[in-house]
Amino acid sequence: MNTPSLSVRDVPPRAAFALEQAGVHPLLARLFASRGVKSATELDDGLNRLLAPSGLKGAVEAGALLADAIAAGQPICIVADYDCDGATACAVALRGLVMLGAAPANVGYVVPDRAVHGYGLTPAIVDLAIARQPGDPPALLVTVDNGIASIAGVAHARALGLRVLVTDHHLPALGADGEIELPAADVIVNPSQPGCSFESKSLAGVGVMFYVLLALRAEQRSRGQYDAASQPRLDALLDLVALGTVADVVRLDGNNRRLVAQGLKRVRAGRMQAGVAALFVAAGRSFEQAAGFDFGFALGPRINAAGRLSDMTLGIECLTTDDPARAAELAGQLDAINRERRVVEADMREQAERLLEQVLARQADSGAAPPALVLFDPEFHEGVVGIVAGRLKDQLHRPTFVLARGQDGLLKGSGRSIAGFHLRDALDLVSKRHPGVLRRFGGHAMAAGCTLDEADLATFAAALQQVATEWLQPEALNRCLTTDGPLGLEYFNAATVAKLDAQVWGQGFEAPLFCDEVDVLTQRLVGDKHLKLRLRHAGQLRDAIWFGHVEPLAPRVRLAYRLNLNEFQGQQRLQMVVEAAL
Repeated sequence: MNTPSLSVRDVPPRAAFALEQAGVHPLLARLFASRGVKSATELDDGLNRLLAPSGLKGAVEAGALLADAIAAGQPICIVADYDCDGATACAVALRGLVMLGAAPANVGYVVPDRAVHGYGLTPAIVDLAIARQPGDPPALLVTVDNGIASIAGVAHARALGLRVLVTDHHLPALGADGEIELPAADVIVNPSQPGCSFESKSLAGVGVMFYVLLALRAEQRSRGQYDAASQPRLDALLDLVALGTVADVVRLDGNNRRLVAQGLKRVRAGRMQAGVAALFVAAGRSFEQAAGFDFGFALGPRINAAGRLSDMTLGIECLTTDDPARAAELAGQLDAINRERRVVEADMREQAERLLEQVLARQADSGAAPPALVLFDPEFHEGVVGIVAGRLKDQLHRPTFVLARGQDGLLKGSGRSIAGFHLRDALDLVSKRHPGVLRRFGGHAMAAGCTLDEADLATFAAALQQVATEWLQPEALNRCLTTDGPLGLEYFNAATVAKLDAQVWGQGFEAPLFCDEVDVLTQRLVGDKHLKLRLRHAGQLRDAIWFGHVEPLAPRVRLAYRLNLNEFQGQQRLQMVVEAAL
């Protein structure tokens, strides 16, 4: 375990003062200022504050392309992805196109099977889209959360006479010459494509599709189909946009925070899709107190589980049905699959940790873990390699790839990274230094995937570690947990928890994490894996728990913790949820 050091965020005094003077609660003013907010206008989550779709390269052209297809009554096929972002993006596309005039019978979808088809718009998926509608094949394919690297698939579709609209947020592929290579689609909408000046580069796939619908509506409005008063209300889709945005762990810049805040407001008011409501029930969460945490850790994993262990069609159907009974049935199936996923993940983590012990034993002479980890076992399950990679990355604070053998015999790897190590760019460098080792690769700075032959595994592992050695300074390998410093005693109450929970926190706008010196009065294990604590803090007695931690603490420690309410037998008690201790 890489024990983190603790640091305290800097709070710009002028920004905090300006926010407080504008009426922001003093604690929130301090928290927001330390996260880069300079004025109260940045906290305005009104829909009129969203960035205009006209600023997103390709969106206007996409709106015209879709408007023409709808007006001509042409069949449209959505090509989805098998994670929560892809599922919500597909649901937004299906619902939104019908809202904007497409006949329901003319809008269908296909979603790749992770184990059979791999990722993205492949030639096989193009053929599948056509085979699904043999009498009246689609005239237009619309990718959601994929497609920017689908050079061969787009070419295949175009050769068959299909038009292709790519909506994606991933980084484009690089050609053999190191230059960006884009698919020959009719239109591409992606904030990460060259020449796009859209301010929010962090839109999730579902956010990109939502923006395309906004552009489509604007195009139809310009054609006189309706005016601003009579146009369809696309904000009805924002519960799905918020769910996919949080679940995909994209950076919550100002625009994404507005999308999520609007989605949460609708959920809390009970205005959501039947499937979203059913998922709240299946997860045992209250939609009236919905927070980003629910999207990221309760609903999102249940949708993702379908793509990992079963068929994402279940997730998409759950999000597109308007029948509450059917939604409840599907949510129950997704919950059962998620329980199975937890078992598979737990078994894989045990296997991975045994492999990790062997790796660390071989490194014993150097006294440190390698700068990057690559783990493979024939028994690993392809569907959960990303989750396990993330757990190990958090445990050791190293860029980590976990690989499993796919049905085609090739190794399919999923990686997670740490600050300062751009994982997709690292894979690109590996592919240039060792041509042919990586069959396919792609992703982001913090998460990426790759495919390789088992015979090339040792070469890949050594090459990735070499890049990590070159790129990562020793201090970058020491985990540092950034906190918000001590929490004033006047804020240790349920009202503070409610105030904090009502805000939008997430990647790049992290939830508050406080740190204080405490005396440990008692400590015991509950459930054999959680440390239950009784503390003295500034003369006050506090309850605390450290989930997944079993090692005892010293009598006096500095804790990094979050504040929450623990409900047991109808009673609520304030408690500190420990993240680290020094």
